[in-house]
Amino acid sequence: MEMRSPLARVRGLGSSNDGIHHWWVQRLTGIALIPLVLWFVFYAVALASADLATVKAWVGAHYNPVLLILLIICMFHHGQLGLQVVIEDYIHKESVKVTSLLLVKGGALLLGACSAFAVLRLTFEG
Repeated sequence: MEMRSPLARVRGLGSSNDGIHHWWVQRLTGIALIPLVLWFVFYAVALASADLATVKAWVGAHYNPVLLILLIICMFHHGQLGLQVVIEDYIHKESVKVTSLLLVKGGALLLGACSAFAVLRLTFEG
């Protein structure tokens, strides 16, 4: 027994199978954020009273720039995916929905790139 209507069969409409990928990526970024945020909070508290030179030295040391950039990527991608679901579920006017999705994706990309650039600048600045 097929669940699609005759009109949907004629138009070739059906599941795009995109939802499961979105769901998995949301879960994976959420899981990745757990240790990354714990690591970041631990060091942020430890460096709360440090001067700029100490923070620059910490950011540039060993694996810290890589972990910071991973944190940035996971955080902005996870947030963008979450906002995308909210927009798709609760905004019904198509033009507002598309505009909102583009703004959220562009904002996440811009803020993520600026954050990664800041980490790289702190890492490689004299």
